[in-house]
Amino acid sequence: MAKIKKSIYFCQNCGHEESKWLGQCPMCKEWNTFVEEKVSTPAAGVSRGSSVAKKKSQIVTLSSVSTTDEERTKTGIKELDRVLGGGIVQGSLVLVGGDPGIGKSTLLLQVCQKLAARQKKVLYISGEESLKQIKLRANRMGEFADSLFLLCETNLAAIQSVIEKETPDVVVIDSIQTMYNEEVSSAPGSVSQVRESTNVLMQLAKGLNISTFIVGHVTKEGTVAGPRVLEHMVDTVLYFEGDRHASYRILRGVKNRFGSTNEIGVFEMRREGLCEVENPSEFMLSGKPENAAGSVVACAMEGTRPMLMEIQALICRSNFGMPRRTAAGLDYNRVNLLMAVLEKRMGLPLSNYDAYVNIAGGIRMNEPAADLGIVMAIASSYKNKPIAEDTIVFGEVGLSGEVRAVSMPEQRVAEAKKLGFKTCIVPSVTLKSIGKVDGIEVIGVSSVNQAMNYI
Repeated sequence: MAKIKKSIYFCQNCGHEESKWLGQCPMCKEWNTFVEEKVSTPAAGVSRGSSVAKKKSQIVTLSSVSTTDEERTKTGIKELDRVLGGGIVQGSLVLVGGDPGIGKSTLLLQVCQKLAARQKKVLYISGEESLKQIKLRANRMGEFADSLFLLCETNLAAIQSVIEKETPDVVVIDSIQTMYNEEVSSAPGSVSQVRESTNVLMQLAKGLNISTFIVGHVTKEGTVAGPRVLEHMVDTVLYFEGDRHASYRILRGVKNRFGSTNEIGVFEMRREGLCEVENPSEFMLSGKPENAAGSVVACAMEGTRPMLMEIQALICRSNFGMPRRTAAGLDYNRVNLLMAVLEKRMGLPLSNYDAYVNIAGGIRMNEPAADLGIVMAIASSYKNKPIAEDTIVFGEVGLSGEVRAVSMPEQRVAEAKKLGFKTCIVPSVTLKSIGKVDGIEVIGVSSVNQAMNYI
């Protein structure tokens, strides 16, 4: 069949096509997202769908469709099962993204190890590493069963034939940016290649009922490289977060058709691989200084899991006309807003002071429940008065200085009690829902002024 090559411009954000380059995408309104791709189209007079077999489609009524619980396969890693919604759904397509060196390949190789030990047929396809490199990494993790098969290949046609012949239970593709489809003339990793390769893998996963994991590279902005439509095609999108130089890792579900997107999994990187952190709160609070001004423990909810973490603040007089503000792990604008509330409602002259606010351990917290902890840490550092070691705080702070309610206060108080805290400062409007809790004193505050009495 004769083909004609021409240039098409794709939007990397939404996948919209244009015949010429545009500064702004007319569909998603994003700027500078168009990239040029060389595509092959059939010559004139040749029907594009002439060789495609026609399938007869049938319509059914909604009431005639039978529903059953999705059959899930446990991975043997509880933290991953929690993020997936209880395990791997058969025939699902899961995309795993994250920074280089964060542990994507390590985690999936550990999943292969657990599944192979239970006599599941697993096929690990690598386009980036050789068989010897995979073996060296596997030696650090321990023994592997013989039901794990390796394939180093980037040609999607060859991969498709192997999958159709072997019909494994689980397939791992590492990574989608290295795969190429011979029918697409552009280079591997381009918009067209990533989209078409993912489409082929999706048809294999759904048609043969094979659970498939895809590793995706990320851009400097932290999103999966390639067209945004890639995330729409897959069933589940997981992101690895955390500093590659730190020991902990967080696996967060961004999209999940078979479960919640609010759950997270916490791992610690060790020599033998990624180890689960069953109690993240205790892990985050390890090494907390005693009787240090500007240090307070706050509580955030990640899905159904409460996480306690230490908020640190350092307030010192500025030597320049423009005071410096730094926020690590918190929203910079939110910290500035809360400092303005302290200056207006409490009369603290913070406009002449440098402020450095940090969450110990490098974790990020964007929940409004951290507001009261930020405010009390800043005030504690300014007054140079430490907050009691056995005290935990949470609550949202408004512009009028009021302390507003947050979700699931009962679980937060229960987690604080489990870790040995004796006092919990909460919004007063949540006292009724919390009730009386033995072993911990729950104090309600309605404004920032009342909270300052406990510093």
